Amino acid sequence: MTSPIMRVRDVTRSYGDVVAVDGVSLDIAPGELVGLLGPNGAGKTTLINLLVGLRRPDSGAVELCGGNPRDEATRQAIGVTPQQTALPEAWRVGELIDFIAAHHPNPTNRHDLLVRFDLQDLCSRQIGGLSGGQQRRVAVALAFAGNPRVVFLDEPSTGLDVEARHQLWSGIRAFHEEGGTVLLTSHYLEEVEALAQRVAVVDRGRVIADGSMRDVRRLVSLKRVSLICPELPSIPGAARVENNDGHTHVLTNDADHFVRELVTSGARFSDLEIRSASLEDAFLSITSKHVA
Repeated sequence: MTSPIMRVRDVTRSYGDVVAVDGVSLDIAPGELVGLLGPNGAGKTTLINLLVGLRRPDSGAVELCGGNPRDEATRQAIGVTPQQTALPEAWRVGELIDFIAAHHPNPTNRHDLLVRFDLQDLCSRQIGGLSGGQQRRVAVALAFAGNPRVVFLDEPSTGLDVEARHQLWSGIRAFHEEGGTVLLTSHYLEEVEALAQRVAVVDRGRVIADGSMRDVRRLVSLKRVSLICPELPSIPGAARVENNDGHTHVLTNDADHFVRELVTSGARFSDLEIRSASLEDAFLSITSKHVA
């Protein structure tokens, strides 16, 4: 059996009276692309900081690439894009990529990196002259400059438009398809659905769900019923009702019961559609169950 490339065992980390990570255990195998989800303050960034060696656990053990994440040899094997970055504004993009690459024994070819993240036109431009979204793309690309085995991406597509986000996803997928391991956090649940094979949900410093996309959705029995209904009657069992672009979306644990009650009520409706809960639906349901 292949040993985990990341291993967290009963790890706790506190900041004063705040417990950011509370007895977490987590294994990630080589080649996995894992999405780490959770509300603000759930402990996601602290967990990443522990894995990359920026913080020490108060208790428990963290192992990365078979070694201590604080060792230089281990750090040579990883790439990181933190949630917030401050790049040197006077440097040109190509110069910064070369500088990061020079710290690694077998870096990624600069041209290949620029192509992968669609940065060719920015190579000779100064960082300070780039837009916020362009700087973010550069910051993410830098995580891959050292030809790492593992990449940690904390909110990688923050500030990007849809086209730039999809280009970024393409670069991340290419790395993963070549055997690279990725751990990412994102507030964009569609980003996790588009990229991740596996999802770990963190809330109040604990992992409260861990499995494939399908496994996480199965943790809740919600169905999403979408329809056009000018006057939707009150029907018991509706967990949440949303209105968007003239359509009503109802989350319910019993779609059959909801439809029967809808028909019996005599309400006028059309375009009825029933489908399984999305990752966002599952995430909201799972975390709401753990609110104290």
